Formats: sequence, C-alpha cells, structure tokens
Amino acid sequence: MKYFVIGDEDTTLGFSLAGVAGERVETSAEAENAFDRAVTEKEIGIILITERIAELIRPKVDRYLFTRDFPLIVEIPDRLGKMPGRPELREMVNQAIGMKLS
Repeated sequence: MKYFVIGDEDTTLGFSLAGVAGERVETSAEAENAFDRAVTEKEIGIILITERIAELIRPKVDRYLFTRDFPLIVEIPDRLGKMPGRPELREMVNQAIGMKLS
C-alpha cells in the first residue's frame, strides 16, 4: 500500500523527501485531476491532501469520503497551518479508523 500526497509545492516537496509520491496543484482543475488519478490507482492506500486544496474540490472529496472505503483520505494542514474550524489531525485519524488513538 502506497501513500500519495496532493498539495502545494512545499507540502509535496517535503513528503517527497520522505519517499512519498505526490502531485503539486494550484487550481481546482489540477486538484480534481490529481484526485481522480489517485483514487483510481490500486496501489494507493492513503491519500494525503492539504486542507486548502481539499476545499477547492470539497464536493468531490466529501462524496468520495462517504461512498468508499479505500483509499483512506486524510486532510492535512499545509505550510500555512491548520485552517480555522478544522479538526485536529488526531481527531480526523480517530474518525477515519473508527477507534480512539491516544
């Protein structure tokens, strides 16, 4: 199972240094194309997408979250930090896996 990150240049570069493939996007069209490719790739088990990029394609992300099991989609803060009103990463992971991690 592979990870894949969709985000801004700093985020994708940082994850690439850790060996995680990804795609840098700036527009909603680029985000939608990257997301569509990632969800159809059978080897990708976890898609990390920055909160700000996810907001560009919110209806698509939400529809996918509520209709499929894999890959797991996790929204992460970008270099600007957590967006106001967004849950903490731990809370999102707990919700995604259905159990509480301490």
